[in-house]
Amino acid sequence: RREHSPSGSRLIWAQRRVAEWQPCEWWQTAMPAPSTRNGYIRIDCYGGLNQLRRDLCDGIAVARLLNATMVLPKFEVAAYWNESSGFADVFDVDHFIEQTRGYVEVVKDMPEEISLKEPFKVDCRKQKGHFDYVETVLPALLQHRYISLTPAMSQRKDRYPSHAKACYCQGCYNALKLNKKVEAKAMELLQAIPKPFLSLHLRFEPDMVAYSRCEYSALSSKSLDAIEAARGEDRNVLVGDAAHLWRNRGKCPLTPSETAFILQALGIPTETNIYLAAGDGLMELDGFTSIYKNMYTKSSLLTHEDFERMHGNTKAALDYYVSVNSDAYVTTFFGNMDKMVTAMRTMQGLQKTLVLSRRAFANYTAAGLAGDQLAKAMWDAHREDYIMGRGLALPEHCFCEFKL
Repeated sequence: RREHSPSGSRLIWAQRRVAEWQPCEWWQTAMPAPSTRNGYIRIDCYGGLNQLRRDLCDGIAVARLLNATMVLPKFEVAAYWNESSGFADVFDVDHFIEQTRGYVEVVKDMPEEISLKEPFKVDCRKQKGHFDYVETVLPALLQHRYISLTPAMSQRKDRYPSHAKACYCQGCYNALKLNKKVEAKAMELLQAIPKPFLSLHLRFEPDMVAYSRCEYSALSSKSLDAIEAARGEDRNVLVGDAAHLWRNRGKCPLTPSETAFILQALGIPTETNIYLAAGDGLMELDGFTSIYKNMYTKSSLLTHEDFERMHGNTKAALDYYVSVNSDAYVTTFFGNMDKMVTAMRTMQGLQKTLVLSRRAFANYTAAGLAGDQLAKAMWDAHREDYIMGRGLALPEHCFCEFKL
């Protein structure tokens, strides 16, 4: 067999780690808020489950920053899932209130004179750069006493005061627990997967590939047609030097066959049980399942009736739960779900977690590497990431690095 690792052990998980991340101690003690509040705030969250969760985590910190009482958030999912499901349909409300106590006040009900009126809307989604919630949003809160807030999409949390950072960490990583009904279904799914298993978050859907603006020549005509249909007028394929630069920066999604090649290079046995944490519409899956044949999905393990009745957010919650509790987690993309899953695995001390490097694969293939040479280069790049615990714990103010 090929030996890629200088130590002689070819499996990536067998490599001795030099550093790992753990939750920092400083934020795990509550920093009580002032007894008087500036008003009530409802966080309005848009998108799929993991975008909703990202916005809610930000909103918890903002509520404390503005010294506001938080009412239960509103999930705006209709445009994303073509359905309606609220916070309580996915998360345990009482657990959320209990775990945020001492960090930020959360209530189910408001005084009647406030609850009867609609909140004043404050939408910060388009705010960029260094954006100050106190300067921008606090005046509206003081004037109207009840506001609905959609947080900025790319806010620098490292500039928050420590009490707001603590709220973010506690709210995001200790307070958000699936409700009993969803958790029971998730546990049922987890128990049905043969053990041990690896959860793989594989992203290669038409809209994602179209959005990347990357060109793929070796795909089936069916896949190429699906990508073209999803492309739209403003997503033309990049060509020439721009295309090479874009790909070498790691902007192009890994195909299922490229993913299978990298897993083999990392010594992941082809008989490994793999749970595919993915939505509908994955293309070119044969390129993966022709090598890794023991693959399981939600739809293959749940009854058809069960699966069809589920909300999109519930399906996403099942993937999240299984991925957090899997023996190993690998992702081909570092999106909202991956940031949350890798952080929650870190919270639980589960270290067999890896983000595959699209950048390394693109650069080595552009340099002409293939076969064993490419496999060795991928081993070296990912081994370095794994032993250093890179990219596994975001945001850094919630997690601290420990040298081993």
